[in-house]
Amino acid sequence: MKKFLALIGLLAVGSMVVTDLANAQATETPVAAVTAAAAEAAAEEAPKIDSGDTAWMITATALVLFMTLPGLALFYGGLVRAKNVLTVLVQCFALAGIVTVLWVVFGYSVAFSTEGMAKGTVNFASFFGDFTEMFLRGTTPDSVQGTIPKAVWITFQLTFAIITPALIVGAFAERMKFSAMLIFTLFWFAFSYLPICHMAWAGDGALFWDWGVLDFAGGTVVHINAGIAGLVACIMVGKRKGFGKEALSPHNVPMTIIGASMLWVGWFGFNAGSAAAANGTAGMALLVTQVATATAAATWMLLEWMRSGKPTAVGLATGAVAGLVAITPASGTAGPMGALIIGAASAVCCYFAATTVKRALGYDDSLDVFGVHGVGGIVGALLTGICASSALGGTPPDGYAMGGQFFTQLKSVIVTVIWSGVVATLGLMLAKVIVGLRVPEEVEHSGLDLSEHGEEGYHTAR
Repeated sequence: MKKFLALIGLLAVGSMVVTDLANAQATETPVAAVTAAAAEAAAEEAPKIDSGDTAWMITATALVLFMTLPGLALFYGGLVRAKNVLTVLVQCFALAGIVTVLWVVFGYSVAFSTEGMAKGTVNFASFFGDFTEMFLRGTTPDSVQGTIPKAVWITFQLTFAIITPALIVGAFAERMKFSAMLIFTLFWFAFSYLPICHMAWAGDGALFWDWGVLDFAGGTVVHINAGIAGLVACIMVGKRKGFGKEALSPHNVPMTIIGASMLWVGWFGFNAGSAAAANGTAGMALLVTQVATATAAATWMLLEWMRSGKPTAVGLATGAVAGLVAITPASGTAGPMGALIIGAASAVCCYFAATTVKRALGYDDSLDVFGVHGVGGIVGALLTGICASSALGGTPPDGYAMGGQFFTQLKSVIVTVIWSGVVATLGLMLAKVIVGLRVPEEVEHSGLDLSEHGEEGYHTAR
């Protein structure tokens, strides 16, 4: 009996030991599992480069640069007289080089650095970034922005920074000194392009971003910004000799059509690339860009045909650009129905701005920078608030209300108009003090190509 009781005792002790071991293992296993799960989740959350997104964004970057060189250069070059064609091409080419250097030195940092920003707080950082990323400090081949290399993202945004000041040169074409253009551009780029870009796209804490402004690809940042600066510039520089008295006709319309065609193609990178990924948003941006552009070109053609009796090649090209401009801010939220509305509205508004309004007010916006980019940008920015509605096939953001969004868009337009106008005025005043704004009358008569650059674009009769 004693042996039996002893045996029972040993079994009980053994059972307790086994139970304790089992309990210990059961306790340890969930901890290990949680640790492994946390590690796996952290690995999933860590930014990873997606090869498809990267390939698309490299392509989009090339397309946007293609818009300036050679697209915009040829579009503008064909619209001026033969004695000034080389000047326009040189201005676009020179700006591509200068803006690239400025972007690397301080531009990207001022536009996109986020130090001191806090959602719902308005401070200096709501308007300007700082210099923490000067010379692109900290950017390496391993740096990631979303699902693409940060270097690709920086270069993509650089192409926007290049084309924006290049747009302005069309407003004062054929009469402004090259040196004055450079001084003005340096000032305006630093104090208008960069802060407006920061307000719209830097993220939480940036003014427009916190307001909830919808500007997918640059309605305020690029087009209104450049259009207002162009209007100020053409007024301050003054009219071309013979404006309103003689025909200042384009010297090469086929060149303009080729340039406009390049802009049309390149704009797919501009708008669809702003999705920063090869996804459904990029696909819809591609579609609505095509729809709005085609609608605007056709609408402009019909207007011109009814009013003057003939549809012109320059009119078709200008109409297409107006549609491209207007759909830009809406390309991430509008659907095909909204694109039709935006395309038609932009053509009507820009047509009358570039013809009736310009003649009535008497300002010499040489290549209709304000009439197309300024007016088209404003129309597009405002209609973005309307066409984001799901009733029009759009993709509205959370908490969307049409009236409230329209008012938000209007606020961003007003701020951009005032900001760009003031900075442009100061920049032009600075250039006037340093070198003077305008070439001498005899230089304007003979052409800027030879006097400003020592070369001629066309050896033809003037």
